[in-house]
Amino acid sequence: MTVERLQLRETAPEAYAAVSGVEAYVHRCGLEHALIELVKLRASQLNHCAYCMDMHARDARRGGETEQRLYVLGGWRESPLFSPRERAALAWTECLTELPSRGAPDAAYAALGAHFAPKEIADLTVLIGLINLWNRVGVGFAMRHPAAA
Repeated sequence: MTVERLQLRETAPEAYAAVSGVEAYVHRCGLEHALIELVKLRASQLNHCAYCMDMHARDARRGGETEQRLYVLGGWRESPLFSPRERAALAWTECLTELPSRGAPDAAYAALGAHFAPKEIADLTVLIGLINLWNRVGVGFAMRHPAAA
C-alpha cells in the first residue's frame, strides 16, 4: 500500500479553498442531501477512492441513509430500493465518471429531464465533476481513511 503523499489543504491552500467553495455551493444548491451522498459514494466506488467511499458512506448514514441501500448501491439497477430520480442521477453519474468508455449518451441525458429541472441537471453535473475531482485528489495523493470507526 502506498504511503500518503501530500495533503492538498496544506500544500496548495488556494486550490483547496477553490474546490471547497464549489463543495459549499453543491450543499446549498437545493439537491437533496441523500441524493448528493449517493452520487458521491457511487462515483467514489467507480474511481476506487477508499477515502471518499468511507467518508460518504458515513455522511450518508448520518443523514439517515439505510445500510441496505448503501450495501446494494453498486447494484442499483437490480434493486427496487432506488427511486426513478435516484436512478436517473446514478446513471448520469456513471456516464460522466466513466466518460471515455460511456460518453454522455442522449438517452441518459433525456432520462434526467423527467426527474430534474434544468438547474438541477446543471447542479447534478457540477456535483459529479466535483466528486470526480475529489476522487482524483484522494487516489492521487494516496489519502487514507481511518482504520476503525
